[in-house]
Amino acid sequence: MPLTGSLSPAPRQPGPLVRRHALWTRATHWSWALCIAFLVPSGLQIFNAHPVLYWGQESGFGYDNAVLRIMAVETPAGLRGRTEILGHGFDTTGLLGLSGPAERPQSRGFPAWSTLPSYRDLGTGRVIHFFFAWLLAATLALWFLGSLLNGHLRRDILPRPRDLRALPADIASHARLRFHRAAEYGALQKLSYGAVLGIVLPVIVLTGLTMSPTMNAAWPWLLDLFGGRQSARTLHFVAAFLLLAFLAVHLLMVLLAGPLNELRAMITGWYRTDPPAPAAMKGRDHDR
Repeated sequence: MPLTGSLSPAPRQPGPLVRRHALWTRATHWSWALCIAFLVPSGLQIFNAHPVLYWGQESGFGYDNAVLRIMAVETPAGLRGRTEILGHGFDTTGLLGLSGPAERPQSRGFPAWSTLPSYRDLGTGRVIHFFFAWLLAATLALWFLGSLLNGHLRRDILPRPRDLRALPADIASHARLRFHRAAEYGALQKLSYGAVLGIVLPVIVLTGLTMSPTMNAAWPWLLDLFGGRQSARTLHFVAAFLLLAFLAVHLLMVLLAGPLNELRAMITGWYRTDPPAPAAMKGRDHDR
């Protein structure tokens, strides 16, 4: 027979639902998600047209200023994919430089499955990329304006001194996969979201504009700001890589912290917080 009685701990009640995300925040979030889903593969399509990144004003065969080069090279073992970063080369056959079926490998920067379209079509890739690039830039501008007006930027994104003091403990909690489901963002969330929204995304937008001859004529200071069109292209690629790294960690944290709760918050705005600590636990924590 099952044991019953006062020794069995009472189940903790679920925490309260709180309004965490305004409609403005949710709309811009999903707009960014849509843009990035199209921008990344179409950007790789454009990159594959010339899979080399340079630093400085010049580019081409007459200059030795490449910081990244993805190519296919002839070796005694046959054609192989090779990636060079700052002069250091790596065999990347099957992923970068040479990919596709073993019987019909293709010499291309990034593999077909990662580009949009999957086949070589620079024109279509540019149309898709530029459309969603302007949509992302407009969303970012509207988000900044709305967040300034409704206080979201000041209240939820900009870290305060107490957030900086709580940062080491917040990092330790995340490292131990202990998540605190509170109504407001934690210190690590504020810093990471602030870095992406205030630095990474603006750099992506501005370096993208710097690569446009039309924008160079209208805003020539962009070329001076980023050290030339080739440097801007490299920074554009690096910032996009940082954004992808953030998204990978972001999605992992959503899965570990409770995907249903996180998705509900970003769809409906309502977020389930942690239940209040029992009185006995509060007293015990106070004694510590």
